[in-house]
Amino acid sequence: MSTVHPIGVNTWVWTSPLDDAALRELVPAIASSGFDVIELPVENLGDWDPDEAARLLADHGLGASLVLVMSEGRELVRAEEATIAATQDYLRRCLDIAASLGAPALSGPAYASVGRTWRMSERERAACVREWRDNVGPVLEHAADVGVLLGVEPLNRYETSLFNTVDQTLRAMDGLPACGIALDVYHQNIEERDVASAVRSAHGRIAHVQVCANDRGTPGRDHFDWPELLAAIADADYTGPLCIESFTAHNNSIATAASIWRPLATSQDALAVDGLAFLKEVMSQHESR
Repeated sequence: MSTVHPIGVNTWVWTSPLDDAALRELVPAIASSGFDVIELPVENLGDWDPDEAARLLADHGLGASLVLVMSEGRELVRAEEATIAATQDYLRRCLDIAASLGAPALSGPAYASVGRTWRMSERERAACVREWRDNVGPVLEHAADVGVLLGVEPLNRYETSLFNTVDQTLRAMDGLPACGIALDVYHQNIEERDVASAVRSAHGRIAHVQVCANDRGTPGRDHFDWPELLAAIADADYTGPLCIESFTAHNNSIATAASIWRPLATSQDALAVDGLAFLKEVMSQHESR
């Protein structure tokens, strides 16, 4: 039996970078569409005001999910000390924002910039994981202090060399405090031989879940076995939100960064609203069994 999850949507469906004007427009629209959670990316500190965001969310009854952004120059491995220190500071400040908004987790690939790939021997990979554990340690201490989990997201092979699978990520974070795994089914669809088994293997360690179709489009307009996926998420003891993450093809910077070369739905509103309706339907069907 699956769990009835709150459903969220990332503002990347419509815009990037997020700013205060876009938030004032999107929050009421997302709430009126029936979503429970809004997922807020922190592309750059200061792009939007956390205090104003908190007021908007409270006024419209929305919960918050927060995602970090590992853009070029943000690194916790194989980088200069100054770069690592600046990345640690960025992550700590994102954790503060998450805490101020009541978001239970800050999620994303908190290890290397997206799109940075390189070849490694097994020995080099082990050294890189040790370096990451050392460098993420101070960030996790802060996460524990502010009561927010850091959700570490494995990405597909075209976006990173370090953590591609659930197993790699779980082994790397073994024993680390205030740390969980953030699952994005788009990446699991590429990298896992059995997505449901991979999800179940993360039992008790899932910090956050992002969903979309296998082509980054509307959930349900795809080849996923959604009932089995939701059952696996329930078996893994995750009860938090499922957040739709997709991107607009109408914004040059985000379309290029996410390789969105064509529209993924008739409109961005349709992508979000139809995905919400599908997820509610499939959860309802399986909850009644």
